[in-house]
Amino acid sequence: MTTPPDRADVVVIGAGIVGNSLAYHLAERGQRGIVLLDKGPLPDPGGSTGHASNFIFPVDHSQEITALTLDSMRQYEKFGTLTTCGGIEIARTRERVEELHRRMSSACAWGVAAELIPPGEVARRVPFLDPSPVLAGFWTPSVGVVDPLRTGALMRERAQELDALTVCASTEVLGIDTADGRVARVRTDAGDIETGTVVVACGVWSPRIARMAGVALPLTPAVHQMIDVGPIPELERTRCEIAYPIVRDMDALMYERQSGPDLEIGSYAHRPILHEPDEIPSIAAAALSPTQLPFTEEDFDPQLEQALELFPEILSRPGAGIRHAINGLLSLTPDGAPLLGPVPGADGLWSAAAVWIKEGPGVGRMLAEWMTEGVAEIDLHGADVARFGPHQRTPAHVRARASEGFNKTYGIVHPREQWAGDRDRRLSPFHAAETGLGAVFFETGGWERPQWYESNVGLLDEFAGRISHRPHEWDARWWSPIIDAEHLAMRERVAMIDLSAFTQFEVAGPGACGYLQQLVVADVDKPVGRMVYTPVLAPNGGFRSDLTVVRLAPDRFRMITGAADGPRDLAWFDAHLPAGGGVVLTEVTSAVCTVGVWGPRARDLLASVTPDDVSAEGFPFGRAKWITIAGSPVLALRVSYVGDLGWELHAPFEQGRRLWDELWAAGGPLGVVPAGIGVYGTTGRLEKGYRLMGAELDSEHDPVEAGLALPRVKAADFVGKDAYLRAREQAPAATMCTLAVDDHTGADGTHRVPQSGEPIVTADGARIVDRRGRPSVVTTAGAAPSLGRHLLMAYLPPERAVEGARLAVRYLGHDHPVTVLRVGRRPVFDPDDTRMRG
Repeated sequence: MTTPPDRADVVVIGAGIVGNSLAYHLAERGQRGIVLLDKGPLPDPGGSTGHASNFIFPVDHSQEITALTLDSMRQYEKFGTLTTCGGIEIARTRERVEELHRRMSSACAWGVAAELIPPGEVARRVPFLDPSPVLAGFWTPSVGVVDPLRTGALMRERAQELDALTVCASTEVLGIDTADGRVARVRTDAGDIETGTVVVACGVWSPRIARMAGVALPLTPAVHQMIDVGPIPELERTRCEIAYPIVRDMDALMYERQSGPDLEIGSYAHRPILHEPDEIPSIAAAALSPTQLPFTEEDFDPQLEQALELFPEILSRPGAGIRHAINGLLSLTPDGAPLLGPVPGADGLWSAAAVWIKEGPGVGRMLAEWMTEGVAEIDLHGADVARFGPHQRTPAHVRARASEGFNKTYGIVHPREQWAGDRDRRLSPFHAAETGLGAVFFETGGWERPQWYESNVGLLDEFAGRISHRPHEWDARWWSPIIDAEHLAMRERVAMIDLSAFTQFEVAGPGACGYLQQLVVADVDKPVGRMVYTPVLAPNGGFRSDLTVVRLAPDRFRMITGAADGPRDLAWFDAHLPAGGGVVLTEVTSAVCTVGVWGPRARDLLASVTPDDVSAEGFPFGRAKWITIAGSPVLALRVSYVGDLGWELHAPFEQGRRLWDELWAAGGPLGVVPAGIGVYGTTGRLEKGYRLMGAELDSEHDPVEAGLALPRVKAADFVGKDAYLRAREQAPAATMCTLAVDDHTGADGTHRVPQSGEPIVTADGARIVDRRGRPSVVTTAGAAPSLGRHLLMAYLPPERAVEGARLAVRYLGHDHPVTVLRVGRRPVFDPDDTRMRG
């Protein structure tokens, strides 16, 4: 055991594939003084890296996860630890066949070679498989098996050769000390290490280690069952680790792969079996390793029967038996994504947790970039550990969502699919009224937000002939034509929309203006009562966020951002608070409720409930002022995300119900309707071409490409300014465009509707990639009821970003013709913005 040094620049806790990779990439980037700790022995310290099945299927519907996986595969290949064998995902049901077509679209989007093959071809490639239960197969020739333990050893050796790394195996972390909210020291059973930067990369033990620094990581260890059946003569004769393609029996939620003379079978179909990090046995107490728990045979019996259906001959060979069986531990989070980045609540503490073998080296490289450059090459928005709010980090929430998510590992998950567990956590004061109106609630950031209202079903008759239809069940899942009807009623009359899920902050103090000027692109040094929409950039000039800033007083501002982005934005702004004080950042989300009122009758409605002047002259667009409604003070913002006349009305939370009732009663004679987020976030937004963080806006694209560059650059310095200036001086590699689907006829002749995430291809089916290697994919898709079209948004390279250009969108394996309607920011609906500025 190497004695730890007294001081280190970076301490990485965990010598699995992620910790090894991070140490290696930090060293390659010039970092020195790195210490890698693990309580287990090397090369296999006993974590999930040592027992994982170690195969990689590169195609995922998530661009972020696919990018991390492809980067990892390149690294494994570089170190000579990747064995390519190919892989087949099989379908037993018609629903899964359609999902395989969807995977073909994702493979095209991300540039991964793949092919749909018939049952006979599946059996030809895997000759000991019975094709009778199989309807189709998704063949990916680049699927491979890796050796993460050998890769980790090579990475450690390289970092040590650079004189950058000290490796301390069999060294247990006893505590992480903090001082004034910042990491100061790691205490081990071999001595203390003074350090200002600690990375938690210890998989299933990560929550326990993070608690030592006073923070919570939303992760739970969970069981994944695996058995090895053998010896099997057909496999033994190959005299190698793997000679046949890996099979993923997706409908059975299982996989089967050769492991030398054995057939390894893994299952995600059993009941969720969750554990606590503190319950994991020690190395001394573990029969095999701490993460290989005793096998619970009764949980696996149904899966063994399904494996026998697919491999009846070889699994029934005389002498073949279960030679190895474990309940292997892996890490689950509330949404299934990794936990990466600086951990809120403990400056200097980083997370590299809940990462699978297939993503490990990629995560190591991206996190090293993030730690040294302030941003990673791959947008890690969906994996940012700061994405969870306080209630989402509680054990109850983590266990509820992890239990629900486990069986979705190989499931068919819809892009709009809603979680069922741990709901009704955050309710607006309008919730009871909305429930009475038949609201169908979707959850974001814990908030229950009406997506549409069943009470508006009568609008379908009123607007018959103008409502889009989705005859296929998949396209119509988690959707309703009522959304279109609510949209049209808003465009013709007036609608009320609950926006209480907005995350809101107040920035106050003598340094408030200067603080914000350093963090946002727009100039916020405006008169009191003015508001600005502004990007927030990462150091590379890509998007970190976008939000609205309102100046309430010379030394006080309100920032308003989305529900899903609130925790990330809070972490970012909190991390940049000036050390000398002068600025106070306060989240006020739970103190404020918001209702949006939009439509041509919005002014009539608002004027009827307030004595204040809301005329066009008295309350111009882009202004904010306090008004009184039903005796309550309301911060009214003349702004619109749906492209119609109207206001956001922000009131004290406890007075919200009275505000809603007053507006609802006054709106009755005007034909007011309640409208859901389906209108606010999709149909209205799409018609205006407005961008959304995490969809159109990410750290891989800049404001010039997004069409959000401002006419002038302010004098004040701000994060990302240098990169922003460079982007303004050169032609963009891609431009955000709005497209319309010209023909919805699917491959089987039915009407189909793209959802989002699909590749945009040329008219003859060629993949489109810009000069930076980024593919053109649909960032948002949805109906535009005012236009009678189905719109898509996507980045296109300059040669394709031409209004009137004919391209195609590949949806479920079929190319639908599309036309580019708009290049850049100018909206398709009401292009001169006359409606909302009137």
